[in-house]
Amino acid sequence: MSYLRSIQGETDFPDVFRKYPRRSALILRALDDVLRGDSPFSVAERELIFAYVSFQNACHYCYESHKPVATAFGIDEVVFEGLIKDIDTSSIKDDLKPVLKYAKKLTLTPAKMIQADADAIYDAGWDEQAFFDTVSVCAMANCFNRFVDGVGVDVSSEQARNTGATLLPKMGYGGLADELEKTPV
Repeated sequence: MSYLRSIQGETDFPDVFRKYPRRSALILRALDDVLRGDSPFSVAERELIFAYVSFQNACHYCYESHKPVATAFGIDEVVFEGLIKDIDTSSIKDDLKPVLKYAKKLTLTPAKMIQADADAIYDAGWDEQAFFDTVSVCAMANCFNRFVDGVGVDVSSEQARNTGATLLPKMGYGGLADELEKTPV
């Protein structure tokens, strides 16, 4: 249930966006740039990182809504089960394993990051832009996870998946921001 007094009952993230359209549009534009802008990572890979970080944070809504976006852009849903059990034995491409390890460590123990963690990404063949994008996607996921949990977004897994599967692959974050900017204040 929403912690916002003006929104009663079950609350999906779009409900919060519509309530506060100006600020929500700004946040969505930043997310659109990180997840859809130029990057060495595909959209699918960035959505995978976002969903994986959300799982690490136990953010049910973000995990359930970003997982279908990653699959819509080409990640096999089976990959998620393997990642949750063990990155090293998962079926994800080898060059993404250090990226996901970095994102997990940055999420769970940020004060323990060391140069070797970053070097593992470079050693897997990624450049500095990929490293920066790893940090950016991880930061945005952590921000959104706190936002979702902080305002009390609380919907079923099915509704979260539906939001991710229907809105995000078609409209993208920028498209949602465009719609919000049309909302009268």
